[in-house]
Amino acid sequence: MRVTTRLFGEIDIEDSRILHMEHGMIGFPELQKFSLLYDSEREDAANISWLQSMDEPEIAFPVIDPLLICPDYDPTIQDELLEPLGELTETNLYVLVTVTVPKNIEEMAINLRAPIVINTDTMKGCQLIVEDDLPVKYKIYEQLKAAKEKAGE
Repeated sequence: MRVTTRLFGEIDIEDSRILHMEHGMIGFPELQKFSLLYDSEREDAANISWLQSMDEPEIAFPVIDPLLICPDYDPTIQDELLEPLGELTETNLYVLVTVTVPKNIEEMAINLRAPIVINTDTMKGCQLIVEDDLPVKYKIYEQLKAAKEKAGE
């Protein structure tokens, strides 16, 4: 599939890399096809990727693996909510969270309350609101800054 994106220009996405989200993203139920893109030219943001909409090429959500920030992140999700994704295992389960990057970069945060759960075998995913009392805005700037400084050593 060829798509012209706001962030990456015109790109080709193989059909096998298209993620299907039956109910879309929260607030965007009409967007049901996505692809996960990386900005390979930006080493400092290597852990942040983009969930690019294939339905609306102007829309891309910055996302990150929550375990990079919160190694003990283990939200409670009702099994029946995950059934449409197919059988989930340790090897095919991939979880992401959205990143908010406001004008003041020090206010950068991730949404731990609404993870995106993906079955990499079926390429089906969903965004859910978890039952746990987790923050919608968990600030990450200082952690990313410290990790970058440590990597530079």
